[in-house]
Order: sequence, then structure tokens, then C-alpha cells
Amino acid sequence: MHELSLAQSVLHIVEAVARRDGFARVNAVWLEIGALAPVDPGAMRFCFDAVTRDSIAHGARLEIIAIPGSAWCTGCAGSVPVVARYDACPDCGRYPLRIDGGTEMRVKELEVG
Repeated sequence: MHELSLAQSVLHIVEAVARRDGFARVNAVWLEIGALAPVDPGAMRFCFDAVTRDSIAHGARLEIIAIPGSAWCTGCAGSVPVVARYDACPDCGRYPLRIDGGTEMRVKELEVG
């Protein structure tokens, strides 16, 4: 379950921002996760709760913002929405598509107290 190491990385980011900005408590974390990112949101929530125990973010809400997948189709010469990495173009049915969005995961916002 690589979500455990991802959750630990999120906590490290939160702690680094807390040191830099001087706050002592995190009430909520907004995390953007792309639809094509290899991250299971349910597992991420579970792991986030586990790694934040006894930390600055203990009990913090994890709000997940889903980012849709997108790709460039050479057949259509345009950007198209995709749900899976190896889908055909939903407009023209051609392959391959160049994925250009929805693979990311990033901390978007913190609510601190």
C-alpha cells in the first residue's frame, strides 16, 4: 500500500509549512488527486488518519478534490477527457493519446488553528 508513504509525505509537507509559517494546529488538509493518479482515495484517507496521530494534524479532516483526466489526441488535434490511461479518444476513437492532466497529487490548502 503505497498510500502510506504518500500520506507520510503529505504530513512532512504540512509540518514543514507549519515550521515556516509558525502555526501549531492543522484542522483540515485539501488534497488534489488526479483521476489517473495511482492513488486510492479511500486508502489515502485511512493512511492519513494513521500517520497524523500524535502530530500537528491529529484529527484533521482530509478533503479530497478529484481532478479529471485529460489527454491530447493527435487525430483530433485537441484536448479530450479520459477516464483511464489507455482509453481511445472519446471523439474519434483513435490511439494513442498523450496524457496531459489528472496524474497529479498535491496539497492544495490547509486550514490551521
